[in-house]
Amino acid sequence: MRVQILYSFFILMVALAGHFISNAYYLQVLTFIGINTLLALGLNMLMGYAGQISLGHAAFYGIGAYATAILTVHFSWSPWLALPVAIAAAVMVAYIVGVPTLKLSGYYLGMGTLGFGMIINIIFREWSSVTGGASGFVGIPALSLGPVSFSSRQNYLYLVWGCVLLCIVLCRRIIDSRVGRALRAIHDGEKAAAAVGVDTQKLKLQVFVLSAGMSALAGFLYAHLVCFISPETFSFIMSIRMVTMVVIGGMASIWGSLLGASLLTLLPEWLHAFSEFEMVVYGLILMIVMIFLPKGLTRGILDIVERSRRSL
Repeated sequence: MRVQILYSFFILMVALAGHFISNAYYLQVLTFIGINTLLALGLNMLMGYAGQISLGHAAFYGIGAYATAILTVHFSWSPWLALPVAIAAAVMVAYIVGVPTLKLSGYYLGMGTLGFGMIINIIFREWSSVTGGASGFVGIPALSLGPVSFSSRQNYLYLVWGCVLLCIVLCRRIIDSRVGRALRAIHDGEKAAAAVGVDTQKLKLQVFVLSAGMSALAGFLYAHLVCFISPETFSFIMSIRMVTMVVIGGMASIWGSLLGASLLTLLPEWLHAFSEFEMVVYGLILMIVMIFLPKGLTRGILDIVERSRRSL
């Protein structure tokens, strides 16, 4: 019942935002929050629930964006046909990379995924005949579905947040299932989980692939929103930003992904003067959250409310 109320409230807020907000800038910011929520949600499944760190997840975000851009521009595909191919490309790459990489753990896994992310970004930058190189990829078509045009900011807002809702429901069902309990067991202790019969390697690979697919979906939506992509968008800084979203919002928290994505999307809008020190700002935020709210803002706020109730 509580979850259904949250879903109803979520749908109501999105509907009200699309209906009453007419400013194109505000609608675009809300749409970017939705795209970043998809990124944070997928990475949270990997980091928060399975306990596997990834410092190169922006690569899957980029694969989704570049795959749909190449298919729709170079081969004149419909974006809706390009969507499953873009997700499948990210999933396939995640599987190939995940099989050897997920045998690592801790800092070694982080460095392995970091190297993968850098390699993919170099491909985006150097394969200029296909990707447009450092200058970027232009001419990506806007989305439309029959008479509905998603060049309208309101329509695109509904599309993105509809995808977010579907992914939240999917992740919630996984978390509440036997698979979700197994993932939490891996997070708490991989050797102990293996000792009680959990196929840790298989589950880690599956959640890695799921996370990559959700990132590719976000890349697809981003590409057709701005109709231009460049390697800088999918760089190491973006991977760090994704990790920061998960940590700030709260690891192992579905709604924490939404909170973290919202804050990290709005933060650059508030801190234009510090744009040259972006990594420093993110580092300070991570330090403050890890010191004072180690479980993230969502859990920290709930703990504060609970303490307040007890004191009354």
